[in-house]
Amino acid sequence: MPGSSSYASDKKFSGERIVALGVAAIVAILFVAAVLLFTNLPDANVFNERVEQIFIQNDNLTSGAQIKLLEILAQSGTSFSEVLASYRTVIFVLLIFATSLLIAALVFLVTIIALNRRMGEIERAGIQVNSLLISRAERTVFLNNMEFKLTEAAIETLSVLAEARMDEDILSGIEIEAMISGKSSADCDEAAGATRIKRLRDTLGNQMVSELLIKNVARRGYMLAIDKDVIRMI
Repeated sequence: MPGSSSYASDKKFSGERIVALGVAAIVAILFVAAVLLFTNLPDANVFNERVEQIFIQNDNLTSGAQIKLLEILAQSGTSFSEVLASYRTVIFVLLIFATSLLIAALVFLVTIIALNRRMGEIERAGIQVNSLLISRAERTVFLNNMEFKLTEAAIETLSVLAEARMDEDILSGIEIEAMISGKSSADCDEAAGATRIKRLRDTLGNQMVSELLIKNVARRGYMLAIDKDVIRMI
């Protein structure tokens, strides 16, 4: 089916393009934010320059206490510059961390959207079954590459549905119960057939497989939602 494969490749390309554009936008926004932030941060040596300016403008400060005060200011300026430099490093690391988190969140979001779309397609199209082999003697079902061991009641229910599908029939709960039990349709009720369908789905175990394999047609009954040509019974 070249049309569907082309559609899938187009969607894949579109998803990759969205991720690429999103990552580029995140990097660009955070880069601009980093430039503005580091540009507006005070220079690490601004305090030392002010202290040096005080030394130059007040060369008449000669007493021991005054000189000691200027030395303390100089030491404070050095400490301030070291603290500010460490702040710059911390801010840089946080920006990298934020970039990584936003990119990861974008990738996960696109992945989840793609998976949801894929699940929606599967739900609309039904499960793709290439082969369905039913072995009544071994009470085993081979669905594509998956093997299911069923109870006797479940294998009988599935066999009845398979035979009806090959005849392109839809069976009601009453008809299913009548065919399996051998009773007259007048002696059977819809609930008994519905119970057999439920038990078959429970036995299959995989919710997606069982729900998509056995289709419930409103007000008509039940059928296997697969191509009749892939069904084999031994």
